[in-house]
Amino acid sequence: MVRKEWSFIIVLLFSIIVAVFAVINVKAVEVDYLVGTAHWPLVLVILGSAMLGALVVGFAGSARLYSMKKEIRSLRKRNEHLINDQRSSDHKTKKDRVSKKNTSQTANSSDNSIS
Repeated sequence: MVRKEWSFIIVLLFSIIVAVFAVINVKAVEVDYLVGTAHWPLVLVILGSAMLGALVVGFAGSARLYSMKKEIRSLRKRNEHLINDQRSSDHKTKKDRVSKKNTSQTANSSDNSIS
């Protein structure tokens, strides 16, 4: 929980710094696109760039999170199968032991009755 709070505080401080920096720089600047140019206030260029960067990082983080959740589901299923296999193997081993014990007891009692 503490980690989330620190992350929020850091994001908030960074946002404030970017906002103050952007508001200080209100002069119009020329922005070159692939097909032309335009004049924009520097505050919009800075805030737009920060928001696009946040979106890219957010999408990359979401993709990573989705892939990790998918891997976790796969590993949980595999773990469940291994546990079930182990339980059935243990159950079979116990059954074999009981069967061998009963067989040896039957053989011993028949040996004793012959004597």
